[in-house]
Amino acid sequence: MKNFNAFKKAALSFAVLGLVFTSCSDDNETTESEVQDTIEVQRSAEIDQIDTVLGDLIINAYEEQEQTAGKPTSTIDERDTIAYAKDIPDCVTITVVAQQGYRQVTLDFGTEGCVINEHLIQGQIVFDYTRDPEAQQIMINYNLVDFYFDAKNVIASRSILRELSNENGNPQFTHDLSVTVIWPNGVQASREGTRVREWVEGFGSGVFSDNVFEITGNWTATFVNGNTHTYEVIVPLRREVTCAYFVSGSFDVQRTNFGGIFDFGNGDCDNQATFTFNNGTEIPITLN
Repeated sequence: MKNFNAFKKAALSFAVLGLVFTSCSDDNETTESEVQDTIEVQRSAEIDQIDTVLGDLIINAYEEQEQTAGKPTSTIDERDTIAYAKDIPDCVTITVVAQQGYRQVTLDFGTEGCVINEHLIQGQIVFDYTRDPEAQQIMINYNLVDFYFDAKNVIASRSILRELSNENGNPQFTHDLSVTVIWPNGVQASREGTRVREWVEGFGSGVFSDNVFEITGNWTATFVNGNTHTYEVIVPLRREVTCAYFVSGSFDVQRTNFGGIFDFGNGDCDNQATFTFNNGTEIPITLN
């Protein structure tokens, strides 16, 4: 939803983390393996950004469609769509195929692309779902068509399970993270896993600025050279849309030759985090 920069900031923090790790090597020299590890963590963080933006765009468009679906055009109040539509810029062409009990929505960013929060996006996102206002669960299936994110080719046919109410009584979105990303230089990586986004505050209030989400999940990134990195959220990542950073939460990081815990803090909206290596060494991280 609003403010895709949270994951962008986290991506930058991973770059800092890689450099910190390199400087802490026993001989204080950068080895070829350490350089490769750092580059791969940065690339994995770029996939995080892609996943987040894709999910936000689809959820925005879905919620906007459902907010107005079934209402005569003459009765639709501008307030019905403003909370969602304002986050999808005018450079995106939205086409809706509406049939009884079915919707197909195409978000077209054009061949020249559309800049969204400093990311150039090209191609199309096409998603569909069976519409049932009484259903507790709706599966949103989507495909990427000639899709590029900052010149990286993204290949995916995925799904988001939208639950009206989870065990806590909150709306919830479970994201399938299966995706292949190809960088302009030919480097390729795949991502598998699941991310769960729970809408813990602000749903249905009509005020966009009070929305809060908590994110959990685990995923694996695999590169063509065989290197694999694993990530698992251990304390839910709290995302308040009025803050550019996660205000709390942590996840476990394991990759070639090292691992540890990345922690966003205890609730303050600031750019401070920490990384604690498996050996107990704690490094302060400033999210730039």
